[in-house]
This record gives sequence, C-alpha cells and structure tokens, in this order.
Amino acid sequence: MEKVIKYKNEDITILWKPDLCTHAAKCVKALPEVYKPREKPWLTIENATTEELKKQIATCPSGALSYIENK
Repeated sequence: MEKVIKYKNEDITILWKPDLCTHAAKCVKALPEVYKPREKPWLTIENATTEELKKQIATCPSGALSYIENK
C-alpha cells in the first residue's frame, strides 16, 4: 500500500507520496517558507496562499505532491 501523508488548509488537502519523491527540491526552491525538509512537519501549509500552493504543486516533477479541493 502506497504511503500518503496529508496536509490541510481550509481550501485544499495536499497529498504527499514520499515513495514517489525524487527530491528534485522544486518545492523547496519555489516556497521555502512552506517546504522545510529538515523540520517536522516538513510542510507548513499555512505559510502560503492556496493559489501559491496549487501553482507550486503543478510543477512537481515526480507527482509526489498533489492536492484535492476540500468541499
């Protein structure tokens, strides 16, 4: 079973699949205030707007990051 870690804000839920992650660091470079690989939790979703998060997630080369809209 594939491991999926979820991070939520009011609008979206970010899905991170660590087994798919190639550590290209595009997320860290794009939003360093959100993605902090040396911290736990490494993703602080509240440090960016939903639109900033969506735009960054769309650039994830491995597909390890995705999101779903909360309804």
